[in-house]
Amino acid sequence: MARPDKAAAVAEITELFRGSNAAVLTEYRGLTVKQVKTLRRSLGENAQYAVVKNTLTKIAANEVGITELDDLFAGPTAVAFVTGDPVESAKALRDFAKENPALVIKGGVLDGKALSADEIKKLADLESREVLLAKLAGAMKGKQSQAAALFQALPSKLVRTVEALREKVEQGGAGTPAPAAEETAAE
Repeated sequence: MARPDKAAAVAEITELFRGSNAAVLTEYRGLTVKQVKTLRRSLGENAQYAVVKNTLTKIAANEVGITELDDLFAGPTAVAFVTGDPVESAKALRDFAKENPALVIKGGVLDGKALSADEIKKLADLESREVLLAKLAGAMKGKQSQAAALFQALPSKLVRTVEALREKVEQGGAGTPAPAAEETAAE
């Protein structure tokens, strides 16, 4: 039978996995307590960085259906449970790892899909969600402007064509078709 403190720890880690949309596993061997505090601050409010026991975390991950990470639970492990934008957290981890080579990104999970360390680095290279949404909105606005200009051009082109025909008829231009009423009277 499991000890109550271990069962409580598993339940807490399970809730962290359930409450986050991403989790990144890291090895923190060689980092000082001050460096870990700096890392936690750099992650901000979007993520919680927790040093965990491998066995308990593996059990918690399996309880929520994450079995692809079992091989990564070796050595000193800490998990960044991301509740906000995973791109921002991946960038913070990548940047911190560049400055502190002792931090090793092992892998992670994003929306239930396992990610390798390389995939997390690619995720960090993406622009933030807000920037991507702004670009999308700008592209959509541009397309709407083009469509509006096209729809506005059609009636004005029609008006110019009708005006040109009217002027031609008033000038009695050659090749102007006779009105239909005159044709029937002449026959």
